[in-house]
Amino acid sequence: MKDQEFMVEKIRSQYTEQKHTELDALKALDAKVKKPANVFGYTYGSIGAIVMGAGMSLVMTDIGTMIGLHATMIPGIIIGIAGMGMAVTTYPIYKKILNSRKKKYAGKILELSDRIMKG
Repeated sequence: MKDQEFMVEKIRSQYTEQKHTELDALKALDAKVKKPANVFGYTYGSIGAIVMGAGMSLVMTDIGTMIGLHATMIPGIIIGIAGMGMAVTTYPIYKKILNSRKKKYAGKILELSDRIMKG
């Protein structure tokens, strides 16, 4: 019976209007700090991995000859190294973006968290 009441209450709470609290504002502010860095990291890192894979494919398979390239070794190595460079630089750039956004929003986050902690 208690499980049923819990499930009913859980479903019911999804349809009732929730009050916006300071904790919700803190979570939103934290997400605002982290989201641009995360989006950059996932996008740039994925593109770097794809570029590196394309270079490796040119070197290791006959895909280059299928698209009209006769000497695929040198372009494949150059493309692979460019992709590797992108993949390697993803984390340092991500950290720079994240740290700059932390500096920008640190005052607001600390002020809001102090208010929440003091009640």
